Amino acid sequence: MNVQIEVPVSNIMTKDVISVNVEDGLDNAEHLLKKHKIRHIPVTNAGKLVGMLSINDILRISFADGAYREEEDVSASIYEMFSIRNLMRSKLETVGPNNTIKEVAERFVISEYHSLPVVENERLVGIITTTDLINYLLKHC
Repeated sequence: MNVQIEVPVSNIMTKDVISVNVEDGLDNAEHLLKKHKIRHIPVTNAGKLVGMLSINDILRISFADGAYREEEDVSASIYEMFSIRNLMRSKLETVGPNNTIKEVAERFVISEYHSLPVVENERLVGIITTTDLINYLLKHC
């Protein structure tokens, strides 16, 4: 087994990033997460990264709000009560495209994150997830 861990994260990150604008509705964010089968979506404002939203963030409020309501009323109610800005994580940890796979893996191990935005010159250029790392390891083992 010869897995290269000093490889830049840019080699395995997702470059065509699906993102939402901070002013978009939660319904749009949920739609994109489900349509593209992703669990994390960067939030931008005027082209700048301002947060991250996960499907779990949306599910958490769905369960809390849905405990005593009919299912079809839950989504509409949530989308009226909350915004992306309310749910997104705004204190972000990011990596650069030249950070190594090893460095990113170490960050995942010590943090609660399962995805990290990849930023270069204050511009979102990719996203790296724990799934990307696992797929890399499986491909090279």
